[in-house]
Amino acid sequence: MLEQFYKGLIIGILVSSPMGPIGMLCVQRTLAKGQLSGFVSGLGAAFSDLLYAIATSLFMGLVVNFVEAHQRPLQIIGSIVIIVFGYFIFRSNPVKSLQPNQEVKQTLVQDIVTAFLLTFSNMLIVFLFIGLYAQFGFMLPEHSVRMTIAGLTGVFSGAIIWWLFITFVISLMRSWFNIRGLKIMNKIVGSVIIALAFAGLITSIWFFEQW
Repeated sequence: MLEQFYKGLIIGILVSSPMGPIGMLCVQRTLAKGQLSGFVSGLGAAFSDLLYAIATSLFMGLVVNFVEAHQRPLQIIGSIVIIVFGYFIFRSNPVKSLQPNQEVKQTLVQDIVTAFLLTFSNMLIVFLFIGLYAQFGFMLPEHSVRMTIAGLTGVFSGAIIWWLFITFVISLMRSWFNIRGLKIMNKIVGSVIIALAFAGLITSIWFFEQW
């Protein structure tokens, strides 16, 4: 059960780490209003990711026979999807997502809700979850309800850890944190995702050939 939790933890971090619109929103709120505002915005995104993780688990359950029959090919396809995703993050320009700071004061509840709605509007994240599920052997049919709950708890915990970490770093370095720093962060995150996906792809191809 701990292994399932750790897998979910990694998936939660990988899903949350790209510095897209929600990442920039958390950065802006951290710089403008402090770490708490940035973190609760990330918390709203984490709740959205949890819902998509649950929805993906249900979807995977509906096609369990197909997944069992094509597990290796799906792992290979999942690795390729993650590589493309990582490349997109590596090449992405955070300046395009940056919006002018607004002086409108919002409560922490409003921060959570707006971040949740922004993240929830991106339904394509389901495909990322499917790729990661296939890659990590996550939510398999033989898993018990307890293992499923442990995995989903890991996903949510991973997302929270990421937002706590990133808002802490930005708050700590707010005096000199700039767009160049965001670009470097994107390249690091993209490189790590690509490296992990390539390792998974090579392993999947090797076992597929043996099989």
